Amino acid sequence: METAALIVVLVIVLALFFDFTNGFHDTANAMATPIATGALKPKVAVLLAAGLNLVGAFLSTEVAATVSGGIVREDPSTAHMFPALIFAGLIGAITWNMLTWLLGLPSSSSHALFGGLIGATLVGIGIGGINFGVVLSKVVLPALISPVTAGLIAYLATKLAYLITRRYDGKPDGRDGFRWGQIFTSSLVALAHGTNDAQKTMGVITLALISVGWQAQGDHRPHIYVIVACALTIALGTYLGGWRIIRTLGKGLTDVKPAQGFAAETSTAATILASSALGFALSTTQVASGSVIGSGLGRRGSSVRWRTAGRIAIGWVLTLPAAAVVGGIAALIVRIGSGWGVLVDVLLALGIIVGLFLRSRRNAVTANNAFSEVAASGRAVDVPDAPPLTPRQERVQRAQERVKAKAKKGER
Repeated sequence: METAALIVVLVIVLALFFDFTNGFHDTANAMATPIATGALKPKVAVLLAAGLNLVGAFLSTEVAATVSGGIVREDPSTAHMFPALIFAGLIGAITWNMLTWLLGLPSSSSHALFGGLIGATLVGIGIGGINFGVVLSKVVLPALISPVTAGLIAYLATKLAYLITRRYDGKPDGRDGFRWGQIFTSSLVALAHGTNDAQKTMGVITLALISVGWQAQGDHRPHIYVIVACALTIALGTYLGGWRIIRTLGKGLTDVKPAQGFAAETSTAATILASSALGFALSTTQVASGSVIGSGLGRRGSSVRWRTAGRIAIGWVLTLPAAAVVGGIAALIVRIGSGWGVLVDVLLALGIIVGLFLRSRRNAVTANNAFSEVAASGRAVDVPDAPPLTPRQERVQRAQERVKAKAKKGER
């Protein structure tokens, strides 16, 4: 029992570190479009995202219940193995999370976590340890449906926004009101991220506590201290680690206009909040990317760059199986080595974390090694340049410039 307790403590520490990596890997994407359009300064955006992630983590526990009581089958005969297998699964998730963060590859922290847990359970217990019905209904299907749904909503919202404001066509600042709206909608996305992603770590910790009898069987709601710890950790990760991604957001989203950003964020927030209430474990990155692509298509004359969209999709598809392979290898070490296998996994986890972190410190932050997944999705849509102004629009624009020039002289 003492060994099991020690492993649970290690699981909690590693789970909170995963929560931290989730914060700097995913949450910055909630503020991608307002930074790209100038609605928010990067420092303000990151601080706002961190605070709202903290608040969002307290709003719901449905996703946590899905993770702790649905994906892995509760079998008393194998319960003693759960802490070590959860530990192995977290190694798989963190390895993939940090590697993709370092290389700038499109991925989902959520699917990395599920992949690591599934791979470790398959090796440690067997196929009977996975509840594939829950995996299909709560993880796989939402992963396939949510980006499409979010993209469709964003497409329609963008069409509507441009239809309502058509009289502003040709005016450089005609739709700037949407910039202010983006502050509200991007805040909703950050809040929604907290309601969904922080809960996944809560579910993992709760599952570990149940496996050693520190929480009652069948009670899959996380305790308040687990909620507080996970909320604070993901918020801290957002604030301290988001800069690596934030610095590259403008590269892929320079064509995103305020109206598009407003529509994309509204769609992202609505999709994630609704899914959190239903207990669906979504990827914020995938939903936000689908929204950005949909909003791009909502602009007149745009088209999809299918090769770019295909590369993004491949990155998403690879995440779960890649994390499962690493989690499975870590579980195999535990299974072969018994007591010392956990020690080997601890050393491996420390080596991977420290090694990847030191590697990231050696490299400058560029588009080659740190590229936002949401920013990359902006390149999947070919948006035409703005149409030339009509003679009347040119006269109006010149008149506006003269008025501004006179106003500036008057201020002097």
